[in-house]
Amino acid sequence: MAEQLTKKIEQIVRKVSGIEHGPVVLHEPFFNGNERQYVTDCIDTNWVSTVGKYVNLFEQLISRTTGVKHAIATTSGTAALHICLLLAGVKPGDEVLLQAMTFVASANAVAYCNATPHFVDVELDTLGICPERLREHLKAIGTMKDGILHNCKTGQPIRALMVMHTFGHPSRLLELKQVCEEFNLKLIEDAAEAIGSEYHGRHVGHHGLLSALSFNGNKTITTGGGGAVLTNDDGLAQQARHLTTTGKVTHLWEYHHDCIAYNYRLPNLNAALGCAQLEQLGDIIMKKRVLASRYKSEFARVDDVSFFNEAPGAKSNYWLNAIILKNPSREKRDALLNNLNADGIMVRPLWNLMNRLPMYKDCPAADLSVSHQLEDSLINIPSSPSF
Repeated sequence: MAEQLTKKIEQIVRKVSGIEHGPVVLHEPFFNGNERQYVTDCIDTNWVSTVGKYVNLFEQLISRTTGVKHAIATTSGTAALHICLLLAGVKPGDEVLLQAMTFVASANAVAYCNATPHFVDVELDTLGICPERLREHLKAIGTMKDGILHNCKTGQPIRALMVMHTFGHPSRLLELKQVCEEFNLKLIEDAAEAIGSEYHGRHVGHHGLLSALSFNGNKTITTGGGGAVLTNDDGLAQQARHLTTTGKVTHLWEYHHDCIAYNYRLPNLNAALGCAQLEQLGDIIMKKRVLASRYKSEFARVDDVSFFNEAPGAKSNYWLNAIILKNPSREKRDALLNNLNADGIMVRPLWNLMNRLPMYKDCPAADLSVSHQLEDSLINIPSSPSF
């Protein structure tokens, strides 16, 4: 069975990608604009570090693209998440709710705050946190003390909910925001994979107090390595800029720093690349959505798998396309992964669930049955916009 399905998937990927022979990579950058010109300008003018015109321009373009008032460019999406958590008031000993089905950077950012990840389940329709099951879980394990939600089992405050838009598919932000209001939680959007994605006609990043983007080398657009903090709050934006610039107080020549802070600002070289990439974002998203549509049509004729499609009310950037085995099986999943990669079709599974990792195995967790089901059945397939 695995051999037959391998052949079907390979045929579809090669047909859709137009690559008849040789390797088909999972996702590669799309450089088709002013990237070389802008990066060369940085080198020619010697403005290559964190001070330079492209950093400010990149932030302005991010803000214009997303509609969020402020964008603060950072060295990585992980750095952006770390700053979001700090500015949301996450303190040592707090717990932060996030899905177990995520990239390790999400949990690591919580740990950087000396806080504890508290893992919750996702839903099949969005691959994001299920609002209804989250509410049930918080009612079962939570108690309010002086207006702050506490975990009855650990005694620790639960300070925030970090919502991830998996593979660019928006989570149900309206319902999740309502849960946060019910339990007095700060909402943070982990939009690392979701530049260009919309929820009910609005770019993701508006519902959270703070949000984070990533521009890693494998993302929809890339700065090589980089990220951004988004917020509509003027005060938080000012703090984010200060914290990511080592807490340096502005002065013509003196080096005075007024707090423990971080060297998280994006260099001008990377920002120059990002500016050229953002200029092409509309075209890249269109190409990726056309690719997803072609995959959807082809996989509709395959009985054993389903293509993961955006949910009603959502517009996904389809960062990574995904197929899901209709009968979850770790053995079958692994056989497909082995066979397809051996044939030059670069595919990958979901991340290992965070509660399976040694450093997070003892963290609080809700029932994760849907996450376990997806872990045994979801496969990402080649998704480059150049196809």
